[in-house]
Formats: sequence, C-alpha cells, structure tokens
Amino acid sequence: MQLSWDDLATGRASAFAGRSVQLEGWLCGPDLAGCRVMVAEPPCCPGCLPGAAAARVHVAAALRLGSGPVMLEGSLRRIDGAWRLSDARPVWRGLNRRQLLATAPLLCLAAAAPAIEASEVTAGIATVDVHSHAGKLLHVGSNAPFTPVAEPMRQGGLAVVCLAVVSDSPTHRVMADHRIHPYRDPAPGELYAYSEKAFARLHALAREQSLTIVTDAAGLRAARADRPCAVVAAEGGDFIEGNPGRVDEAYERWQLRHLQLTHYRVNELGDIQTEEPVHGGLTDIGAEVIRRCNARGIVVDVAHGTLDLVRRAAAVTTKPLVLSHTSLTTRPRPFTRLITPEHARLVAGTGGMIGIWPVASIFPDMTALAGGMASMAAVAGVDHVGLGTDSMGLVGPATFDSYARLPGLTTALLAAGFGRDDVRKLLGGNYARVFAASMA
Repeated sequence: MQLSWDDLATGRASAFAGRSVQLEGWLCGPDLAGCRVMVAEPPCCPGCLPGAAAARVHVAAALRLGSGPVMLEGSLRRIDGAWRLSDARPVWRGLNRRQLLATAPLLCLAAAAPAIEASEVTAGIATVDVHSHAGKLLHVGSNAPFTPVAEPMRQGGLAVVCLAVVSDSPTHRVMADHRIHPYRDPAPGELYAYSEKAFARLHALAREQSLTIVTDAAGLRAARADRPCAVVAAEGGDFIEGNPGRVDEAYERWQLRHLQLTHYRVNELGDIQTEEPVHGGLTDIGAEVIRRCNARGIVVDVAHGTLDLVRRAAAVTTKPLVLSHTSLTTRPRPFTRLITPEHARLVAGTGGMIGIWPVASIFPDMTALAGGMASMAAVAGVDHVGLGTDSMGLVGPATFDSYARLPGLTTALLAAGFGRDDVRKLLGGNYARVFAASMA
C-alpha cells in the first residue's frame, strides 16, 4: 500500500498501522533517537524541518542514500504520538512513461541546440550571485582567515557577488526539534554593535582580495569577472533595531546597497517563514524602511519573509523587490523556506526577481538546478529569476559549491532549453536591471 502525506495529515494512515506501506519523501539527519527523518518536501537546512508530527516520519533503518527523493517500504507504527517506519528499505523504480514523456521535449531541445561555449554566453555581462556569505564572511569576531572568493570568481566567470552580513547571528541556533530558532532576545544595542563588526569584516575581505565595492548602477554594469566586484548586503534588518534612520547610516558608512528585511528572528520589520507570525506581515516600521531604501538606492530583499510580509512590501515599494534565495513549491507546508507560485508572482509583479539556491537535497546536480530555475521561470517569467547561492550559509551540502563551477550551470541552462539571451538574464541581467531600477 502506497501512502500519501495527506493520509498522515488527515489520520487516514491509522488504518494501516502495523502493516507494510510505501512512502515517498526526502531523508534528513538523525533525530534524538538516532533515526533518520523523512519529510514530504526537500529540506534546505534544519530551519526548514516541519515541526508537526504528521509532517515527518521517523525511519528506523541504517540507510545510505544520495540526494533526492526516495521511496521506502516498511512497517508503519505510531509510537509516542509520532509516525515510525520500521525495517525500512528503498524501493527502486525506473523512469515511468509519464516522466519519460515529460522529459522528452527537453532532451530534444538539448540534442537540437548548437554547441555554444559557456564563456561565450556570459562574455561581456555582469554575472551575479545575488546572495552569498563566501570567504568565511560569517566568522565575525574569530579572526578566522578568509577563504578565496575573487580567484574562483575569475576562474568561473562570475563578476559580482552580493556579500551579506547576518545581523541576528548572536540570537539563533539549531534547537532540539532540528529547526533554527531564536533562543533569546538581544540586549538593546547588541545587534547594532555586532553588525558593525560584521560590516567591518566584509570590507576587510574586499580589501584583502581586491574586490571592488559596487555602489551604483554604472559600477555593476561595468563589472567583469577579470576584476571581481562585491555588493554590500545585509541578511536581516535587525541592526536597525526599530530606527529607520540606520538605513541612511549603513548606506553612508558601510556602502550598504542590498538589505534583506528579516532572517531567523521575528524582528521589528516583520514576520518570517520559519516562526509563527506575530505582526501579520510587514510592520509600519518595515514599511518605512522600504521607503528609505527606495529613496536612498538600496535593493529591498524579502527572503525569509512571510507571504503576508511580501504582499504589503509589494504594495509599499516603488522599486522592484528581490527574494534572493529560495525555490518553488506547489505543496507548501508550515515553516517552509520555499515559496508558492503566488508568492513568486508578487515579487515578479514589482518588476523584481527571485534567486534560486543550489541546495543539494533539492537539486542534486547542475541539471536539476537548471530545472529549478526553469520551474520558477515558468510561473514568474524568465525576466524575474536569477542565482542566489547562499554560499557558506547553507547548513547542508550545496550543488554549486564553488564559483569556478559557473560554466557548468551555464551549460545546464542551455541544455534545459534556454536561449543565449535568457541565460544572460538568469545569470546576472535580471539583477542588474533591478539594481539599476533601485538606484534610480
């Protein structure tokens, strides 16, 4: 008997307790009892694991499987209010007729397309990673040496990296439920002081590796991989601490040009996807911060924000929005970091763009990552999609783990049926347009 996740959520699965069943999902790290945990949707990190008992199944088996979904068969049991699959074993399946028919057009396009060198496609444009913590940027206060950023960019042909400090780092961690939560409230002024150190480390990285800081649209348009550049970004407006005037200060003092409103803490600006809502979306202070960003020339990033936050942000902003790192889901569940087509279209409707992240549990190879970008383009439009690697910020493995691998993604996008001009949009053109519009 093959069960669905709806069977578990509605209680219909109780009729099959003690029987052998099959269930398809994604496996993630062990729970407190040492079992693997199966979930309905690919997790990107511990912060995305569902908390509801009906949204996870504990798997009692020693399994070594690669990335991607798996079908398991085992004995279904209910123990201490949680579902468990005992004596689980994988069910191997070949490509079925429906899947084969679905992939055939892409295979035909790839076979018919003329051979194009990846470097030819991206020549003469500012290729961009719209969200990154590369170089061990997040090791604030540790004096840890930086790792190479500029050289892999030159090797792969990446011109611009949006380097993001994380302003709420002192207040969140992975908790017992395997999700990232804030575990304490910050002291007054604490996150402002922490972010000063984080911005200073970002500028030190740029100086050490000769990364030119981009501060205007002309600078981004002129960026090329042989002279790598960085955009100063912040993940979470927690350093603002309810004072919108700090937007102006960060713009002047730290050359901030890309601000993500929220991260893993419900802050003064709005609600987040991975916690219960508190504000009903974007706050009035959050709306004022968006207006300040629009006036000064700072890209507004709504990653991690709830759908309600994005709805109000889209109504408030006069400039395009960015949602820098996520991917598409058509089966949303509580606390997921993935977004629905409606969520994506709200961002696209502002003229903005959505960065697709290379989470290996979702996209195990470059072909799959290109497919994820194609899926988002299908619902939001090819003018509204880009690449947001979250480099050195992902908790789990990344498919795109070095900027030197950018040609592989370029090739995969061409093989997926994108034309040369569309690939150039996806790999930097769309962000360049949004950046320029934000500066205007």
